[in-house]
Amino acid sequence: MAELSFENVVPWLLTVVEKAGEAGLRIALILVIGYLGLRFLRLGLQQLERVIILANEPGEQVPGTARKRAATLTGILRTIASAVIWAIMIIEVLHQIGLDIRPILAGAGIIGLAVGFGAQNLIRDLISGFFLILEDQIRLGDVAVINGTGGLVEAITFRTITLRDFSGVVHIFPNGAITTLSNMTKEWSAFVLDMGVAYKEHPDRVMEVMRQVGEDLQNDPNFRDKFVSPIEIIGVENFADSAIVIRIRIKTRPLEQWNVGREYRRRLKLAFDAQRIEIPFPHRSLYVGEASGPFKVQVLPADIPVNA
Repeated sequence: MAELSFENVVPWLLTVVEKAGEAGLRIALILVIGYLGLRFLRLGLQQLERVIILANEPGEQVPGTARKRAATLTGILRTIASAVIWAIMIIEVLHQIGLDIRPILAGAGIIGLAVGFGAQNLIRDLISGFFLILEDQIRLGDVAVINGTGGLVEAITFRTITLRDFSGVVHIFPNGAITTLSNMTKEWSAFVLDMGVAYKEHPDRVMEVMRQVGEDLQNDPNFRDKFVSPIEIIGVENFADSAIVIRIRIKTRPLEQWNVGREYRRRLKLAFDAQRIEIPFPHRSLYVGEASGPFKVQVLPADIPVNA
């Protein structure tokens, strides 16, 4: 056994200090790089949030929707990216102090695999919700039809969408289970009317009356701001059993197609009545023919036999 002397201890201490210093410098460098990475991440996400707000705020229907959407997206991105950066920093620091990180990585992989199998529906909902919000498919305040159910969008999260229908019933849909989504109020909406008139009416005259009613409605101060473009007279759409069907379309601001449509129908009925334009309706006529006469009824006295 070698004797412990000053000459032996000093080189060993110098070697330990040198290695510790090198490891400390590497750890410090890792921490500095990680800190800078988090700072650049924060600045980049703030810039991304501004871009999303500027791109979506002018056309938003509910004030603050664009900011809420941008904050939601950047928040989830910040959480994911920060977790990745911290995980890399911790692994590198453990490696620098001499710990074997392979068992840790293997254990984390097994745990992640088990969690993934157990929460696959939740993960599917979260991923679907992220892309749904990222692509701006639907917003708060929209009227949408999801899987055949329509209603007002009251809440959007990364896991679910909440609709409230006209009767007040609340419907909650997991994002991963959405197969069809129809947004009825994205950017602009439309009121479409298939109007039936009698065959005796001249189509050009009817279309001119419908156009005039649409122009008068658009010039009304109470409805002027609800229009996106003038009324479109599509033309004769169909020959029905008892009517000529004429189609029109009015582009409106989102959520205004129903108000505009109700007022247009009211005014159109009054205009048709004033112009004596017939709106056909189902009716039935009963005719009594003369091909066979009525049955003859003869009243006999009570004392006379029936077969006499």
